[in-house]
Amino acid sequence: MDASTGADGTRPGRVAADRPIEWRLRPAEPADVEAIAELRAIVMRPDLERLGRFDEHRVRQRLRDSFSPRHTSVIVVDGALAGSVTVRPAEGGRWLEHFYLAPDLQGRGLGSAVLRTLLERIDADRVPVRLNVLQGSAARRLYERHGFTVEDQDPIDVSMVRRPGAGALPT
Repeated sequence: MDASTGADGTRPGRVAADRPIEWRLRPAEPADVEAIAELRAIVMRPDLERLGRFDEHRVRQRLRDSFSPRHTSVIVVDGALAGSVTVRPAEGGRWLEHFYLAPDLQGRGLGSAVLRTLLERIDADRVPVRLNVLQGSAARRLYERHGFTVEDQDPIDVSMVRRPGAGALPT
């Protein structure tokens, strides 16, 4: 842990020099589940509707059913929950899931900054990280910029993997 790292192992960051966003990660708490479930419904709705898969109840329940505060971080901007991300152990590596940002913060470099921080930690362990992204989602471009490649896909999901140290971590 260096001087810029907080007691919880996270560090604050700034993104997009022309539009700085002060952010930090904090450990999730069980009480965060409903706010994250609601954010998931908002963020995923356009892609799920496009794929004909949006269900008002199921989109929230899937988060509730798999929520793991132990492996989840809350992205905090201006003192408020602005997103979430889960990185959990998986056979032979890590699994990245439930990475959501409030729509008004998307496209401003925050997702890249958070992802870069997480990937630096995972790379230190020299293990691959996997994730799924919906077909046609703009998030796929974010993951590709950070070294993820397609491992498998079907009409709904694209499974991606990033090997340790794959590709430069964009700034």
